[in-house]
Parts: sequence; C-alpha cells; structure tokens
Amino acid sequence: MIEYNETIEEFLAQHSADVEEAVRKAAAAEIMPRFRQLAEHEIDQKSGPHDLVTDADRLAERFLTGALGALLPGSVVVGEEAVHADPASYEAIRGDAPVWIIDPVDGTRQFVNGDTGFCTLVALARHGVLLASWTYAPARDQLATAVRGQGAHLDGVRLRSGAPEPGRDLEIATSHPDYTTDDQKRALLGLWTDGVAPRSCGSAGLEYLAVARGELDGIAFSWEAAWDHAAGILLVEEAGGVHLTRTGEPFRITGGNALPFTAARDAATARRVAGLLAGGA
Repeated sequence: MIEYNETIEEFLAQHSADVEEAVRKAAAAEIMPRFRQLAEHEIDQKSGPHDLVTDADRLAERFLTGALGALLPGSVVVGEEAVHADPASYEAIRGDAPVWIIDPVDGTRQFVNGDTGFCTLVALARHGVLLASWTYAPARDQLATAVRGQGAHLDGVRLRSGAPEPGRDLEIATSHPDYTTDDQKRALLGLWTDGVAPRSCGSAGLEYLAVARGELDGIAFSWEAAWDHAAGILLVEEAGGVHLTRTGEPFRITGGNALPFTAARDAATARRVAGLLAGGA
C-alpha cells in the first residue's frame, strides 16, 4: 500500500507487480470461470445488441476497484460499468486525484461468443497524463505493460512498433459503423483509397497491442471513452508509435478530441492516416 508521502513514480517503481497481480486475480476469479460458460441471464444489453455487458464485466470491475483503490489511497476509479450506472462519475478523469481507468472486459462481444480476443485494460493517469498501463488477455495468457518514459513490454519483452514496409498497403483497424456519426463515416471513407487496407476492429485493447507489436499499422477510431483507449494509447506511444486526431493534435484522454483519431506505428503513418481522415470529412 502506498504511503501518502510517496510520489506516483515511487508507487509504480514499488507496486507495478501488485497491480499486475490484481489484474490477473480479477481475471482468474471473475472472468475466466465464465468464459464459454455464460448463462443467458448473465448477459445484458446496454445501448443495443452490439453493446453487451455480462456478470464477468461487473464483477471483475468491482474486484479491481477494491484492489487498486487499496493499493493507492486517495486514488479514484473510472470504470466502464460504474460510469454506465452513474455517468457523472466520468468527471473524475479530469480531477486532481490519481485515477485508475478500467475496462474489465474489452471485447465483450468476443467474450460472449467464446472467442479469445478479449482483454482487461487498466491505466493509471493524473491530470490527464497517462502514467502506466496494463493490457491482459487472459485466454491467451498475454500481459502487456507500459510505464511513461520506460517503454512498453509484452510478457517482459520490449515492444518496438517499427515502421510499415515501404510499398505495402497500410492495414488499419477502424470503428464499427454502428458507432459512428454521419460526419465520422465520411471521415473514415477517406481510408478507402489506394495504399490503405481498412478493416473492422475487434477488441480495441488488442488492436492497440497489435500496433505496438508492429503487426498492425494503425487504428482509426471514432469514439473517445477513456477505458477503451487509455491503456493502448500509452502502450503504442512507449513502443515508438504516435497518436493524432484528424486535426493533427495528440489524442487527449480527458476528451474534446476531433474525431475520428488514429494511433499508428510511426509518425509518418499517423500523419498520413490523420490527413486521410481530415480529407474524408
């Protein structure tokens, strides 16, 4: 447990492993026992048939809220399911206290369908600055971490996003059309051009991991809920990637971004995708 006179940097140096343990325990206790075992009454819709929530989401977030709050007294939690219940709680992300940003099951649709493409996302931020993140895919036993200024790692191995191979079409994962406005759809249409190969995204957290690993050239997303992006944005940044909105500014987890935005393997790719999004609008 952090003492009140410790800095966040000191906390991370001493307790990153404790955060990792909490993430793994939440998945072991609340997520994996329900994987491919969900009963119908354990699955609900939120905004529509593509926006699902399960008992695993709710219980894993409750587990992490208690565990992470105990590790860092004075911190607050912004979790997807808590914000769904109380939208005003999202404002804590703009406050002075350190904030844990949690998506207990990112890729709930995949989880419900028995696909391994889901993960738990946790990020720690303060004053809108991302400080550390954990991306855990329990069904694949993969854990990616990032600490500001200290790089990104997957299962202890340093991640470097690199640059796309010259002459090859850019592979870009994009938002599902159901989650885009007409203006955003027009912007995303800018990616349907020579030299770019857009495709629909899966779990946002795993798409960011693919960018950080150099397996995917970039993403183009049209929503800004911090729990979907915070962990991945830092992971890509620390692996050497760049994130930009369609007006050429870095993405802000506190909101107010010009959407869609991109995160890409390198600066040149980010600028190209942002330019296409701006042109499409």
